[in-house]
Amino acid sequence: MANILDIPHSEEFQYDPNNLLDTLIKTLGIKNDAALSRALEVAPPVISKIRHKILPVGPSLLIRMHEESGLSIREIRNLMGDRREKFRMPDQM
Repeated sequence: MANILDIPHSEEFQYDPNNLLDTLIKTLGIKNDAALSRALEVAPPVISKIRHKILPVGPSLLIRMHEESGLSIREIRNLMGDRREKFRMPDQM
């Protein structure tokens, strides 16, 4: 199975969701990915797939992370390495 996040990496944008997930765990005062999945109300494999860069952090999960942690959307995007000024949805959905 091809990694859906196989995009060319530049110095500007280095996607790494591990920093985000680890920060959320610390911020929420929980112990591991299983507890994080419960806090975010997603199945444990979702967190694993995000951590292994198989699944991107989608808009609804981004909002859920914001609601649970109190971190701004910008802070959450920065934590995962997304430094783009604007986020555009793909034309094909």
